[in-house]
Amino acid sequence: MSLAADYISFDATALAELLRQRHVSPTELVDVAIERLEQVEPQLAGMTEWTLDQARRAAREPLRDGPFAGVPFLLKDNMHFAAGIPYHNGSRIWRGWVPPQDSEMVRRFKAAGLIIIGSTKVPEMSLMPVTEPRHLGRANNPWALDRTTGGSSGGSSAHVAARSVPMAHATDGGGSIRIPASCCGLFGLKPSRGRTPNGPYIGEGWHGATIGHAVTRSVRDSAYLLDAIAGPDLGAPYGIAAPVRPFVDAVASPPGRLRIAFSAVAPNGAAVDPECRKAVEQAATLCTELGHHVEEAAPQFPDEYFSWFLIAFLAAVSQEFAFAEEITGTRARQVEVEESTWLCRELGRGLSAAELSVTLERLHRTTRQVAVFFETYDLLLTPTLASPPVRHGELHPRGLEAALQVLAARLGVGRYLRHGSLLRQAADRAFRFMPFSPMWNITGQPAASLPLHWTADGLPVGVQAVARFGEETTLLSFAAQLEQAHPWVHRLPPVLAKLA
Repeated sequence: MSLAADYISFDATALAELLRQRHVSPTELVDVAIERLEQVEPQLAGMTEWTLDQARRAAREPLRDGPFAGVPFLLKDNMHFAAGIPYHNGSRIWRGWVPPQDSEMVRRFKAAGLIIIGSTKVPEMSLMPVTEPRHLGRANNPWALDRTTGGSSGGSSAHVAARSVPMAHATDGGGSIRIPASCCGLFGLKPSRGRTPNGPYIGEGWHGATIGHAVTRSVRDSAYLLDAIAGPDLGAPYGIAAPVRPFVDAVASPPGRLRIAFSAVAPNGAAVDPECRKAVEQAATLCTELGHHVEEAAPQFPDEYFSWFLIAFLAAVSQEFAFAEEITGTRARQVEVEESTWLCRELGRGLSAAELSVTLERLHRTTRQVAVFFETYDLLLTPTLASPPVRHGELHPRGLEAALQVLAARLGVGRYLRHGSLLRQAADRAFRFMPFSPMWNITGQPAASLPLHWTADGLPVGVQAVARFGEETTLLSFAAQLEQAHPWVHRLPPVLAKLA
């Protein structure tokens, strides 16, 4: 086979082995990656910044000792900063600020030997579950260009699915690793809170809800990378016990007989597409065939849970504006951002410290109740999303709702939050596409989307697996077992056929 063919079919682990065996040089591999990127980017539109000259220089340096030495990689334009790469987070408020030093996560990526060839597109301030920033333009799904990549790690997921790179950086504050993994047919693991570093630029991030890792095509790539980047950084607000054995060892070990719950019922009552129900039901059947104890069950969440999450989210948006203003030294202006983004800022600024404190306490009390459920079950299976990837623009407000958002953003509506029914309606709209993911950011539990189902018209549908806090080893071992029993890596999106 040619190197170009190997590049499409091999995961990052296999490519790293080619490099170690000197069957290919880092320069050759980076050149192939750049060629692939340039071929598919006009259709995907998933890139924010290109760092091709820096990548070629890095490829000419002596090969590192890291597990992915010489493997090309893309950095999501959110949360983790790379020295010399302008930062946008999908918005004008950052004004292309250029970080003076790498964040700890990026330092660990580089120590693992990864070569960054650019940064990828996100929705404005990474707030939406679809990657359609007005400022930079939408990213397209390689499985169907008229469909969303998901968000907020949409650009990264599009290019991994299209084989531009074998894996890419991703972050998750409410589902932003798992949502695009589902939409693009990838494996996406959100680690436990505190498992990977957020500093030094970010102290906590969305009240502890955000965490970084990657989207990958194989489970073993996710495990190897997690071994390379795991561990708290200096001054981290959270600590978590190191795994008893490397995560990659879990991939090679059967999980044993697990107690698995499954549910296709959205905890907020949202309608769930039949394809998403089918995906999780088929996964449950497969688990039974593999010898696991499987039954239909799910933890219960209070009716107000998503309203509470929305309050914490809105406070985090106002925090993001303040952070950008602090870093850039320039005040954000309404004309620089989308109406819905500015409205979120105003709602967040209207919160009192007491309101936020009470809300976070309610969320954390619920976390303790949910933890009891996982005393009975090792894993919970749900659909990752309530529908297959939607068409572009489908989740944006329209008509009267859009007009009211514009008006509210202009007038200022901080006291809107005191009207519980209005807040509940807003939460219902916000989470109807993604009702299965945000709660695990609050509980801090590891959760992953597995690409186990495709619709008749070729759209990927993910199945979410959730484990106890700190139990990535169980989750990775289980995911690897399903990957072997029901492989997905052979599936190629149509955008590749068009390039053949």
